[in-house]
Order: sequence, then structure tokens, then C-alpha cells
Amino acid sequence: MASVLDRERTIAPPGFNRWLIPPAALAVHLCIGQVYATSVYKNALVQHFEASNTSIGVVFSIAIVMLGLSAAVCGTWVDRSGPRKAMATSAAFWVSGYLVGALGIATGQLWLLYLGYGVIGGIGLGIGYISPVSTLIKWFPDRPGLATGMAIMGFGGGALVASPLSTRLLGFYDPAYDSAVAGSVPSGSAVAMLFLTFAVVYALFMTYGAATIRVPAAGWVPDGFDPASVQSKALVTTASVSARNAIRTPQFYLLWIVLFCNVTAGIGILEQASPMIQDFFRGADGTSSIAVAAAGGFVGLLSMANMAGRFVWSSTSDVIGRKPIYVVYLGVGLVTYFLLATFGQTSTALFILFAVVILSFYGGGFATVPAYLRDLFGTFQVGAIHGRLLTAWSAAGIVGPLIVNGFLDAEGTPGRLTAEAYRPALLTMVALLAVGFVANLLVRPVSARFHEPAAAPEPEKKGSGQA
Repeated sequence: MASVLDRERTIAPPGFNRWLIPPAALAVHLCIGQVYATSVYKNALVQHFEASNTSIGVVFSIAIVMLGLSAAVCGTWVDRSGPRKAMATSAAFWVSGYLVGALGIATGQLWLLYLGYGVIGGIGLGIGYISPVSTLIKWFPDRPGLATGMAIMGFGGGALVASPLSTRLLGFYDPAYDSAVAGSVPSGSAVAMLFLTFAVVYALFMTYGAATIRVPAAGWVPDGFDPASVQSKALVTTASVSARNAIRTPQFYLLWIVLFCNVTAGIGILEQASPMIQDFFRGADGTSSIAVAAAGGFVGLLSMANMAGRFVWSSTSDVIGRKPIYVVYLGVGLVTYFLLATFGQTSTALFILFAVVILSFYGGGFATVPAYLRDLFGTFQVGAIHGRLLTAWSAAGIVGPLIVNGFLDAEGTPGRLTAEAYRPALLTMVALLAVGFVANLLVRPVSARFHEPAAAPEPEKKGSGQA
């Protein structure tokens, strides 16, 4: 069985169509992208465990921390072992996390939810997130932004499927729960059953992704692509930088800051999305004009923006460059965040517009950063470098929810909050985006002293794949 998962068993035969690879990546990323739909049942967990927003938000934070740490620790192993073994490993951890988490909810043991969904599931998140990225970059050297957009698009779109599905399943498992009624909260047992259902469904889809993934043969390039053409683009190197040397460069840490700031700002909305829109439009009598079902639809809409941003903005970076697109993400993003904080409560349409723009930039930032790394450090160990950079996501997974939930817990009780309670947290995100904006402007080409020694080029194998 182990040999079936080895990298050597996944090398594509001559004539293999490279466009069969994105669906394999999506099969994994759509499953692990469910992490963005946790706000749908957050209030249910708060009520079930009789805990605070911050205590339940820790579950999400642990998962994101473990995502970054496992990606950093396992990045080189993923590059060496190949995507099939990595995807299978990711599936084992992700599904096990759901099973342990379900046990924790059913028995009322919050620590088991932390261990299951947070730690074990978080390891699956990290390995699954990076497993197809370097593979798709190798399949699409002519369009790296498009490639990483396709690889990571599914992660942003996971909540698009999981959010409405969660709402329906929670209603099925708890007949007393009515998503159309504001204030209706499903039972803890319904959330436990939801976790068990996801464990089965995601196991099937992730197994499909692992079974169908392939890597290109050594020296393969798509028809009509000249590797020397990348030399004419700003900040793009044809040299190779190892993961060990990459973390010694100032460029790595500048991008770390850029990713941290962009992710923290996005998580500020995502982790609280469902209750946030209800709170922004809560009247003086304590009732909200936004029903639970509508709030769940809002989470799905944000997922669409997150997913679309990963594909559209990342593909756009192939045309205008990686550094300029981050000027847009961070510069326009901080202006939009400020508008959300000050005018978001005046109109539902404006609130949704601002949130959608911010989440499209959030998704675009994630999808573009592997191509940014490829430009600066080459393709040699880009997967491992990407894994190390995702520690910024780990830090953001702690800081983002702490900022939002800390302010909210200080302002009042969940279910009684208003837009005013969110303003200090949102303005804090504006400041963070300004820091990331400056860090991006400071990025320069990597010094030649960090490059690997040039090796004799391998013969190219043109025409062995579809352009």
C-alpha cells in the first residue's frame, strides 16, 4: 500500500493532460476549506459548552496554528514524498480530527474538541493545504499565478459548500432548530452528528484527490513555453534558493509580515461572520433584522468572494506582477476596512459590499503568495518555503480571533452586541494592513549569495503534456 503512495508511482505518462490536476487539488482543498464555515455553528458551541466567544474561538485558532506549524515542519517532506502521500496523510488527520471533535461535543469535553478539530484536524489542514501547490506550479510554469489560484481556490470555497450544507444538516439532526428564525440555535448533539457526517463525506473526496494527482516527469515543460522568458519580468529569478537559505533572507520576513497582516484582517471577519452581520443590524430592542439562515447565506457569499479572489486576483498578478497586486490587496483593503468600520451599519448592501471586497483580497493574498515565492526563490523548494511562510497564518490565527473576540467579550454578551462593539477591532485591522502595505513596498530581488550553485540543465521534454 505504501508503494502506491510513493512519488515514483505518481509520475505522469507522456501525453498526460495537465488540466486534470486542478480537480485533484480542488477535491482536497474544498474539504479542508470547511474551516472557514465554523462560524455557522459557533453560537451552538458557545451555548452547548456554556463558554465564551473567546473559548470557542480558540478551536479555530488552534486549527490555524497547527496548519502553519505542520506546513512548516512537513514542507520539505511533502516536496520529497510527493503530493499523493501528502494528500492521503492529510485526509487521515482531517477525518480523525472530526471524529475526535464529535466525541468531545457529545461528551461535553471541550478539550477533546481542541485536540480533535484543533490539533489533529489542524495538522491535516497544513499538510493538505501545501500538498498540491508546488505540484501545480511545476505543471504551470508559464502561468504560476493561475496555477496557485487554482490550487488554493478550493480552500476559499470550502465554506461555500459547507455553510449551507451545515445549516441544512443541523436542521435535520435537530428538528427544533429553525434557521429562518433569528436567535434559533441548534443543539450540541446536532453539531456532533454534523462532524460525523463531514468525516465520512470528506474521507471520500480527499481519497479521490490523492488517487488522481500526478507530478510531471523531470525536465517537462508545456508546449510553446520558453523558461528563459521569465528573465524579463521584475523580481522573477531563474536561480534556485533552498528552504534553508530562504529563511535567511529579508525577503522571506517581509513576505511573512505581508501575509500575517493580510490574513489577520481577513480572519477578523471570517471567524465571526455569521453573528457579525446579525449584530451589525441589531435594533434597540435587541433583535436583529438578519435571520440565522440569511447569516448563513452571508457566510456562503463570503466564501464565494474568498474563492473568486484566489483565482481572479492571482491570475491578474501574472499580468501586472506580484508586488503591484499586493499594493492593491493591502492599500485598497485598508480603505475598505475603514469604510466597513464607519459606514457598514448604515446599509446591508454596503456592509456586504465592503466585506466581499475585503474577503476577495484575503483570498487573493493567499493564492498569490506561492507565486510570489516562486518569483523570488525559484521552484527548487518552493513548497517547503511556502510551508515555512505559513507560520504567519498560524500567528494570524491566534491574533485575529483574539483581537475580535477580546473586544467583543469586553463589550457585552453574544447575541446582544451591535456594530459599535466591532469598531475598535476593525480599526485595529486597518492599522495592521498599513504595516503590511509598507512591508510589501520594501521587497527587492534576492541577493545572489543565497542562490544554489548552478547545475547542468536537464534535457527538456516538450510535448509530453497539454498546454
